Amino acid sequence: MAISQREFAEQVVRQLTNAGFTAFWAGGCVRDLLVGREPRDYDVATSARPGQVREVFGKRRTFSVGESFGVIVVLGPKSAGQVDVATFRSDGNYIDGRRPESVVFSSPEEDAQRRDFTINGMFYDPIKKEVMDFVGGEQDLVAGVVRAIGDPHARMKEDKLRMLRAVRFAATFDFELDVATAEAVQSMSDQIAVVSAERVAQELRRMLVDRHRGRAVELCNDAGLLLRIIPELKAVVCDRECWTQLHKGLASLVEPDFALVFGLLLDSVIGATEQAGTIDSRLSEVVGRRLKLANQEIDDAAWLLRHRRAFDNAADLPLSRLKRILANSLAPDLIALVRARTLAKGEAARDVDFCEHYLKTTGRDVLEPSPLISGDDLIKAGFRPGPKFKDVLDRVRDAQLNLQISNAAEALELAAQFMPDND
Repeated sequence: MAISQREFAEQVVRQLTNAGFTAFWAGGCVRDLLVGREPRDYDVATSARPGQVREVFGKRRTFSVGESFGVIVVLGPKSAGQVDVATFRSDGNYIDGRRPESVVFSSPEEDAQRRDFTINGMFYDPIKKEVMDFVGGEQDLVAGVVRAIGDPHARMKEDKLRMLRAVRFAATFDFELDVATAEAVQSMSDQIAVVSAERVAQELRRMLVDRHRGRAVELCNDAGLLLRIIPELKAVVCDRECWTQLHKGLASLVEPDFALVFGLLLDSVIGATEQAGTIDSRLSEVVGRRLKLANQEIDDAAWLLRHRRAFDNAADLPLSRLKRILANSLAPDLIALVRARTLAKGEAARDVDFCEHYLKTTGRDVLEPSPLISGDDLIKAGFRPGPKFKDVLDRVRDAQLNLQISNAAEALELAAQFMPDND
């Protein structure tokens, strides 16, 4: 019988406990359980040393992802995935602004003190159904506060990414940032530059696809992080109307993927700068490469920006042009982006309504029918191959999409009119 990751994580705790060790669920999964969210994954903290963890579960079911830091992965059934098991520890100095130089295996109380925020510093015993809270996390969950454990400057200095994580937790849980924690982030915001682009991008993805994405952007700006990560947004931030419109647009998106939100952010940059004539036609690539986003995310956002005005006067567009755009897999995202911008500006949504209705009511065979002819057909008809072929086929395709021709004979006849002299 298949078991869930939660059931497997409880088995891990039970097995370690039966072997004579202390073991609890730890960190984010405890926080999520206490606020009624289903955890994305489960972590276990234990008094067992890495070697002892491997002995309890067997070498074949375990592997190390950071044994020097006390972390062993325990593999479960396919339905349950895996669980990270970490030995209670205290951290030494953080040299690189990310990882401690050394660790000392310790107690649950000491382990809690090394963690980032109080809401992430609690433990839970799934067998006794008890919470162990040495840092005031439960109280801050009830109060709706994201507070660094101990000295906030020290916590941020240890791992500079915690500045963005503080913003993400405050935004996604709709909490407030503790005053001292917020001040620490603001005073150290310039140091976000030492964090790898990949880690920064991962935090951006998680906060921008969340329904509170607008608040995340606001908090990032208040904390001095936003323009250090995407300086191109300065024109938007400095223009009150553009800034307000961006927030309205972000709020209107429904379960977007990251490329769509990223595209909307850059669309706001274009909107704020186009009058000044300072638009970078490669905006998506410039920002995306700097953040080391996935190629697909960059390409998708670039396509959205290239077609950001494609629905203007939609009802008057040639069918060929409209169909080519709506046949693209990103058409729903483009509709969402244009609608968000339109609603944010308080403009009439006739064009985007027209396109959305056309997409919903037009079959794929009409939107993207099989081509009537190919290059091979032109060769068989006696035309000499050459660079003109692509242009001819594109023009024939347009005629097909415009419903001007409907069969191969008509397509070849039209192609002959477009072909240069073949003598």
